[in-house]
Amino acid sequence: MLSSIFCSSSNAEVTHKLCCAFDIQPTTGRSKLTPPQKVSSASPADAVNQIKEEKKKENEAVNQHQNDLQCVPSFIEDRLKLYEVLKKEHDALLAYRAVNQSKPIKITLTDGETLEGESWKTTPYQLAVGISQVLASNAVIAKVNGELWDLDRPLEGDCTLELLTFDNEEAKAVYWHSSAHILGEAMEGHFGGCLCYGPPIENGFHYDMYIEDRSVSSTEFPLLENRCKNIIKEKQPFERLEVKKEILLDMFKYNKFKCRILNEKVKTPTTTVYRCGPLIDLCKGPHVRHTGKIKALKIVKSSSTYWEGKSDMETLQRIYGISFPDNKMMKEWEKVQEEAKNRDHRKIGKEQELFFFHDLSPGSCFFLPRGAFLYNTLVDFIRGEYRRRNFTEVVSPNVFNSKLWEASGHWQHYSENMFSFEIEKETFALKPMNCPGHCLMFAHRPRSWRELPLRLADFGVLHRNELSGTLSGLTRVRRFQQDDAHIFCTMEQIEEEIKDCLDFLKSVYAVFGFTFQLHLSTRPENYLGDLEIWDHAEKQLQNSLNDFGEQWSLNPGDGAFYGPKIDIKIKDAIGRYHQCATIQLDFQLPIRFNLTYVGKDGDDKKRPVIIHRAILGSVERMIAILAENYGGKWPLWLSPRQVMVVPVGPTSEQYAQQVCNQFFEAGFMSDVDLDQSCTLNKKIRNAQLAQYNFILVVGEKEKANNAVNVRTRDNKVHGEISVSSTIEKLKKFKTSQIANAEEEF
Repeated sequence: MLSSIFCSSSNAEVTHKLCCAFDIQPTTGRSKLTPPQKVSSASPADAVNQIKEEKKKENEAVNQHQNDLQCVPSFIEDRLKLYEVLKKEHDALLAYRAVNQSKPIKITLTDGETLEGESWKTTPYQLAVGISQVLASNAVIAKVNGELWDLDRPLEGDCTLELLTFDNEEAKAVYWHSSAHILGEAMEGHFGGCLCYGPPIENGFHYDMYIEDRSVSSTEFPLLENRCKNIIKEKQPFERLEVKKEILLDMFKYNKFKCRILNEKVKTPTTTVYRCGPLIDLCKGPHVRHTGKIKALKIVKSSSTYWEGKSDMETLQRIYGISFPDNKMMKEWEKVQEEAKNRDHRKIGKEQELFFFHDLSPGSCFFLPRGAFLYNTLVDFIRGEYRRRNFTEVVSPNVFNSKLWEASGHWQHYSENMFSFEIEKETFALKPMNCPGHCLMFAHRPRSWRELPLRLADFGVLHRNELSGTLSGLTRVRRFQQDDAHIFCTMEQIEEEIKDCLDFLKSVYAVFGFTFQLHLSTRPENYLGDLEIWDHAEKQLQNSLNDFGEQWSLNPGDGAFYGPKIDIKIKDAIGRYHQCATIQLDFQLPIRFNLTYVGKDGDDKKRPVIIHRAILGSVERMIAILAENYGGKWPLWLSPRQVMVVPVGPTSEQYAQQVCNQFFEAGFMSDVDLDQSCTLNKKIRNAQLAQYNFILVVGEKEKANNAVNVRTRDNKVHGEISVSSTIEKLKKFKTSQIANAEEEF
């Protein structure tokens, strides 16, 4: 096409025809993208090359948009047509209610102030504007009578109202959920596949899409981000519609995954959809007011996954993203990600020769000698705490008949995540958790109230059949151990036991230098058991938390169906939160296993309560968190490289070996550098880079005085000290588990 443009054409004609060919509007006969003197002075061929290059650099996104417009999936238009019909009906109904059913209502704010409004007319956003324009601008979502509510959705009666901003966890989830819809719209336009699930996650959001016979490349991220930016610029409103299930099956007939959700998950005659721009998606919501509220959005990564995590189902493409209300927060997040990359436990594990993984046993870690030292030190630390706090350690089987898991309820809900096999025509499985086995231990003989509370601790090996695509270093594995314990107690003992559990975790986390958040999750809608028992237990948990003295927050309705719980999130050195510890009440497992004890009154049918608790959680995962928290600079008591002895020269090597042996016999991880090809300074530097806490330099002078010259990995020189004094000092630091032995020396 371009070659035909230039046949017998003047420079002016060339410019005009190029503008037409590339869809550029000419201004006084010249392209906006090209300086006029350059076009007029160039040959036609040069002009072509120049404009093509400029176009490639400055209008790639526009060209992509032009191409995409030519291949918009037909289902989008069909879906929109049906939606418009439904929207008209919805708007008519709202208008009718506003005219005929509206009445004065009272809205109570969190500070107790009351506002007046009209049902079916007044929206949370209108009220926010009346309070403060800044509040209205910053509000992400409303909470009406404890339920998350769209800011532009009319209120229906007297209510309480809370306006949530991005710093609130629930608002953050809504913000990221809305961002997922923006990503979904971009993906639908770019790939034309079938969207599946698009939820908010702990740090951002993702969207899954079925794209036949292809995967997603990182080279496509800029194109997707450009689409997202355009969607954001358009400030597309999020619209909510409640629609009959059979109509939605017709609307989403092109997408077998949405139809599966409707048929398998939706148990009500109607459900909701949300629209932004051309995207209409099955969604409970709520959402931000419009796409323009998302100020900074970034595509982070992509991966493959399976439909609902089942390996025998379709392969989906998952794209992850992150978003924030301003660019400054995005830049801070990017800085943290860069720091996290440098602290990645997989990198540290390789550099420090702590552990590795192998394809012949995916998800199962090989801990090398220094990694095993770390592992065992953590376990011994908790063992010591168990002894002080009257926990008794037990050892339970790894393999159980499936009948145990059927009795506990795990087989019905968790069997796909268990490694099961057949022995003598019966099904067995590796245990994924310890609690059912501990129930058998409790039940193996009659129990008395005098034995309670009974605290059983177990470091048994657990196996969970995680999908290969989800495995990630030490944070997501198939084989692991937990500092798992179960407390069997009476209802009256719950409060005191919870206090002790909280004190236990505070003590452990203080050693690591972690601060933490506490969240009480209460009775969900699908709870099992007696309401009075739930209320009593929740009250005891609240009392325990109040007496504990640390701040805590309430997550209403977020407990497990079998009991309320306390979730604990620790904060690491770069501000990330991790959930490791858990304190969970369980009323159902004692019923399932018919656990009883003889009460003070002689009643032999008394039912105990179980408290599930862990502090480290998975030992593997805690090692990953600690590695990244310390950046590989382990505190002395935990360090797999505590002491390096460095001889000044060959004549000091025998003494250096002797000193190394003395420290080893005293219980330290000690080494000696006898590499004669390295200079003294090089040996010291190597030891510092390897993160040895203390480097002990020895020469003839030190040998004569039975001493060592002490310096730290941060190159702080302490000078000559006797071997015995150094050992005693380091022993003291190790026993007290201080974090900064190098500074305190």
